[in-house]
Amino acid sequence: MIQVWLGMLGLMLTFGLMLAAHGAWRRATRPAVVAPSPPRSVAASPAPVADAFPAIDGSTGTVALPALPIPPGASIADRGVVAAPPFRWGRATAIDRARAMQCLTAAIYYEANGESIDGQRAVAQVVLNRARHPAFPATICGVVYQGVERAHCQFSFACDGALSRPPAMAGWARAARIAAAALSGSVYAPVGLATHYHSFAVAPAWNRAMVMTDMVGAHLFHRWKGYWGTAAAMNRTYAGGEVLPLLTPPPAPETASRDILPPVPASLPVPPPPGATPVPARPAPTRETPPPVPPRDTGISDRLATSGQILDKWKDSGRPIERPDTPRPNSPSAAAVTDQRR
Repeated sequence: MIQVWLGMLGLMLTFGLMLAAHGAWRRATRPAVVAPSPPRSVAASPAPVADAFPAIDGSTGTVALPALPIPPGASIADRGVVAAPPFRWGRATAIDRARAMQCLTAAIYYEANGESIDGQRAVAQVVLNRARHPAFPATICGVVYQGVERAHCQFSFACDGALSRPPAMAGWARAARIAAAALSGSVYAPVGLATHYHSFAVAPAWNRAMVMTDMVGAHLFHRWKGYWGTAAAMNRTYAGGEVLPLLTPPPAPETASRDILPPVPASLPVPPPPGATPVPARPAPTRETPPPVPPRDTGISDRLATSGQILDKWKDSGRPIERPDTPRPNSPSAAAVTDQRR
């Protein structure tokens, strides 16, 4: 019985070996099909984003990669974090400079007001990197307010109603200083060529197709893979033409804020010298209102009537002189006066 089972096992093993040998022979005799290699420009570029996504809370959103051919011989090697070149104005008018300053200050303030100085410098660097990249608008205001006309903003503050909140004086002044330094050529090198960022609170889908360059404060910064994330792709020269699609609210001094100091009193307390006995403050003297002064009467007739100092010889002044043909008065006093005048 055992011999029968061993014979059947041998037949099964022999059949299996024959099938394996036949399959190997068919694979060896099949003609090889070589797939054509894609062009360098297609192989070098990462998969483009299907559509532009609006920014959500704490994210910059993303846009599709530019439909432009990669220059021949362009380096696509990933060299890690490379510092961005300094910003240069190029052909810029005074209006362009003022508007770019206003837009960049608003982006720094409303996107990273609670961040450190480095966190705000990193946000400013992302805006400048986008302005040099062919996938984004060519102006500072265009980058900051991209998509605001269709409520599809790349920066969330431009569409979520944050601009209706007046900025605080101290925070706006700090953001303005950082914006002025960035537009004057200051570079925040740790984020490199980042064109996107998001906060720790969100995990957007586009960050899987990008390279993270740095973490600054509450934000993670990313750049594109391949050629579009290199310095060679960010070679656009600033040409001006700034437009304000949305007015940025100026800082309001009358707005109550913890950054606004109360008015300084007219007199400040002076501390006593060391070892001196403090003297209690004397109460301020109260000024009494003087009684009203009666009006002075300067009438001449009233003064004559109340004086009582008229000489006797002037008491009858003003009476008519008696004539000889007129009868004498019966009053003895009048006769006395008449005789006196004679």
